[in-house]
Amino acid sequence: MSTTAPGPALAVAAAPKTTTLTLQEKYRQGRPITMLTAYDYPTALALDESDIDAILVGDSLAMVVLGHPNTLSVTMDEMLHHARAVSRGAKRALLIGDMPFLSYQADRAEAVRNAGRFLQEAGMNAVKLEGGQVLAPTVSAIVQAGIPVLGHIGLTPQSSNVLGGFRVQGRTAEAAAVLVEDALALQQAGCFAIVVEGVPGRVGQHVTRQLSIPTIGIGAGAGVSGQVLVTHDLLGLYGSFTPKFARRYADVATVMRAAFAAFRTDVEARAFPARENTYAMADDQWQTFQQRARARGQRVAGMGKRR
Repeated sequence: MSTTAPGPALAVAAAPKTTTLTLQEKYRQGRPITMLTAYDYPTALALDESDIDAILVGDSLAMVVLGHPNTLSVTMDEMLHHARAVSRGAKRALLIGDMPFLSYQADRAEAVRNAGRFLQEAGMNAVKLEGGQVLAPTVSAIVQAGIPVLGHIGLTPQSSNVLGGFRVQGRTAEAAAVLVEDALALQQAGCFAIVVEGVPGRVGQHVTRQLSIPTIGIGAGAGVSGQVLVTHDLLGLYGSFTPKFARRYADVATVMRAAFAAFRTDVEARAFPARENTYAMADDQWQTFQQRARARGQRVAGMGKRR
């Protein structure tokens, strides 16, 4: 019997599954909640092995993975495709699918069906919707269908055209009061937690204190129940737009560029592939192959002369 310690993958497999109740228990204990985005299998696997509480398959993939200028163009099929990859990699974290633009705003019944697809087809455990009081009835309908919902208020990227771009929200007394009412409406509708994005820190803290469910901040200060970031911002993989609230924990893009350049240099210098990268063939088999190749060449040459 092996006496070696289990690796990270085995440790994760043995860990209990994180659920919405897990997050609510951490909230009651005053323990911060951690959430990051993922859009593919290897990233989801790494996040799970890092004990991140929740993984959001965010519609930010439109920008950081698919190269679009905003989040509005990503489709349900694209979101489901990436969500399926994430669910294959992460087994412990709570998995949340971000409902894309127009998948829930136009028709409540369609919103329930689309939310259900994230669970049924993509292995998600919950969905996220952007919007406050206006979306509360839709949130309620989805929750009543047995689908957990993560709310999202403040700077809501899908509404960036209405908001006048990616602008901080809740800076006036009136706007801050609306955020509180939005949060309370979503809580009443059944959200298990609410993302609060792009608001002054004191407003994020005030909203949190009015609720009995966790708040997950992204640019909402330290007075919220947990934090979420776009993983590509954290890793330095997306340089087109870096919001003030993001913190770069690594510069992976620079490492990637150096590796790519080193590969190009090695290939051009014929230093790659080297002997250790090349498959071997037994000498006797190679000699037999050469003999047969020469014999075949002679037969072909002879046939050519007869013509």
